Amino acid sequence: MSEGGTVRVVAFGGGHGLSASLRALRSLRQQWSRGRHRRELDVTAVVTVGDDGGSSGRLRAERGGLPPGDLRQALVALADIDSPAGDVTADLFQHRFDGDGYLSGHAVGNLVLLGLMEMLGDPVGALDHAAGMLGCCGRVLPMSCQAVSIEADVLGGDPARPDEVVAIRGQHAVAVTRGEVQTVRLQPGRPTACAEVLAAVEAADWLIFGPGSWFTSVIPHLLVPDLAAAVTASRGKRLVTLNLAAEKETFGLSLPDHLAALTRYLPGLRVDVVLADGKAVGDPEPVHRAAESLGARLSLAPIAVPDGSPRHDPAALAAALEAVLGLP
Repeated sequence: MSEGGTVRVVAFGGGHGLSASLRALRSLRQQWSRGRHRRELDVTAVVTVGDDGGSSGRLRAERGGLPPGDLRQALVALADIDSPAGDVTADLFQHRFDGDGYLSGHAVGNLVLLGLMEMLGDPVGALDHAAGMLGCCGRVLPMSCQAVSIEADVLGGDPARPDEVVAIRGQHAVAVTRGEVQTVRLQPGRPTACAEVLAAVEAADWLIFGPGSWFTSVIPHLLVPDLAAAVTASRGKRLVTLNLAAEKETFGLSLPDHLAALTRYLPGLRVDVVLADGKAVGDPEPVHRAAESLGARLSLAPIAVPDGSPRHDPAALAAALEAVLGLP
């Protein structure tokens, strides 16, 4: 634990998986602020910047710069929705224009972030300003201040050649592939990590990876050389939260395979805790052995929403994180 009773957490990911972690951490932080604990929770979200689909992809193609969609979702996940102003602003950031015009499909928050980045000329400054607008209880940072592209070698990526490995380019294309992802990489191959991210990792008590799209939201962080080095050198503990179900890009990949993939891209990675939902795991022994191979203990908890859909429940995940992080 950092000096002054503050627990510093850095959560890596992108999209809905990262948002689930951040909502849980926000809930935990709010519990503390209401007097349950004397500790403070300092949250930093580190977001991948490879999105090229939907509104983000259109803005990226037309204006350049970082794709704003995953950054927007992280900001909204940390927003102060308990205040009327924060609640309305969060809804505004998520509002999408309908119809058939140029604005159709764009989220308001994407446009706000794009405008702030162009005005300030600084993605970190833009995100900090947007966080102030939303009353965020933590900081949102880009993995790198330069946009990256995600590429993958996929077996059966071309339905016409099911037995061949083909290169698939673009985060969206990789995420929806029905083939078997064998290797994933970034372009440019050695992007520079955001300096503020490196500082947050160095100061962190806990580094959290997942849940989320494994090849397009989690592993990309390990492909940034100076960020990977910072994770390896960090004195903080490491937590991996596993997904509740396979996604298209990880179809056929078991939960132990998910863990093995992390060390494939960052050899020597040591993990302290692997958090998973007991029902999603089924027989825990293979996952237990895979966790042990990383130096981790397996923690099973009911962290899915009760309706049976493969979504993490923020309140349940908050309770599990509180126990796992060794907090009161």
